[in-house]
Amino acid sequence: MIADNLREFIKQLETAGELARVGRQVSVDREIAEIADRCMKSPGGGPALMFDMATLADGSPSPIPVGINLFGSMRRMQIALGVESLDDIGARITDLLKIKVPEGWREKIALFPKIAEVAKYPPRAFKGTPPCQEVVVRGDDVDLSRLPIITCWPGDGGPYVTLPQVISHNPETGVRNVGMYRVQVLERRLLAMHWQRHKVGAAHWREMARRGEKMPVAIVLGGDPASIYSASAPLPPDIDEYVFAGFLRRRPVRLAKAVTSDLRVPAEAEIVIEGSIDPAEPLVVEGPFGDHTGFYSLADEYPAVHVDAITMRERPVYPTTIVGRPPMEDYYLGHATERIFLPLLQLTVPEIVDYHMPPSGIFHNLVFVSIDKQYPGQAWKVMNALWGMGLMSLAKLIIVVDRDVNVRDPEEAWWVALNHIDPERDTRFTMGPVDVLDHASRAFTYGSKMGIDATQKWKEEGFDREWPERIVMDEATKARVDAMWSDLGISLKSLR
Repeated sequence: MIADNLREFIKQLETAGELARVGRQVSVDREIAEIADRCMKSPGGGPALMFDMATLADGSPSPIPVGINLFGSMRRMQIALGVESLDDIGARITDLLKIKVPEGWREKIALFPKIAEVAKYPPRAFKGTPPCQEVVVRGDDVDLSRLPIITCWPGDGGPYVTLPQVISHNPETGVRNVGMYRVQVLERRLLAMHWQRHKVGAAHWREMARRGEKMPVAIVLGGDPASIYSASAPLPPDIDEYVFAGFLRRRPVRLAKAVTSDLRVPAEAEIVIEGSIDPAEPLVVEGPFGDHTGFYSLADEYPAVHVDAITMRERPVYPTTIVGRPPMEDYYLGHATERIFLPLLQLTVPEIVDYHMPPSGIFHNLVFVSIDKQYPGQAWKVMNALWGMGLMSLAKLIIVVDRDVNVRDPEEAWWVALNHIDPERDTRFTMGPVDVLDHASRAFTYGSKMGIDATQKWKEEGFDREWPERIVMDEATKARVDAMWSDLGISLKSLR
């Protein structure tokens, strides 16, 4: 079962042997990041880490322990989302997408469980004082430096909140958005909100600026693991992330009213930073920041968040992460998105069999796609469809292969692609939006993309030669060798 809060999740990880506790003093200024980076780059993502004796930047001990790399393995993502395989969630979505108008009473009865399941997802109000408001600090008593907010890399502009759920509302529709945006600490009550222009939170801020109204914001740390993950998921703008989290949890997320605004925050959160943005104020300098590209994103101007209150549990846990040269913890969050959202891609591009974004491609730089090719030029159709879909529009390189290629194995995908292409014939370039963090693009957030058709070529596509078959040993020979293997005295481990 998915945990209801962060501390339950940490217990689950500890029981599963996925957690290591650090009992000595370690500084929030780069030391936690360096330890976590070494773990993240070890085979399988290394262990989740709990620093029980973190020290603040001034050297004083923090009463708040720090958790990092909590989502940094396939097994931990499965525990976080309560499944044996991340593809199980995609299968649930596929099942819901197959709902059709029932014709007879038997079909109507069979449909009831699906309808009932969907109806359970909307968040519910928490009655009484929520755990996240057991301690309330307001006004001039707020001091962000007393939280164990880490500084990740030596070139960073300062300490950063890196694993938040940033809550805002569309001022016109009232629809909530929950995004995972980095937030820099500038002063004891001042933050810089890194809202990329493609993000929904940034759209809310632009609308509030147009209206000339102050924008309330809640920065949530902790809560149930499904809600933490959902903040990172690329949902459509009108889909509430806490409704999606309810779907993942199979039970609603409980929300409570913030103490300084009408925003609703997860009742089971560890810490909530409440504040507001005044669009009439000048922007502030945010960054540099060691980003998931493996390079520093440069300093730029972003909105300032004035902190009005910090609420927390009596003994909170501070969750955080670091990003940098892959593989890192964020790869496993992104891989969950890849598996969960495959059915939605297939809904609009049904010829897609599978897709994969390997860690070296940092999500948006490289996408392998396998398709059920049924007509010439279909690979180009798929590429253009993907470039027209949400954040997939930022993909720098899309490589399309046939359905028999395992795109989740990048070595196999590259091997097939490099064998199947004539570079001039099979490569196309186009222009469009690119990621804000792309330092190589010809202009800020705008540049070129490349598509490669690595499928088997048809005559209509200008290929008149015979296409060769893969080299594969016959099953009878493999069976005979399997039977004799134990008698051969060969240890494959000795060859590594």
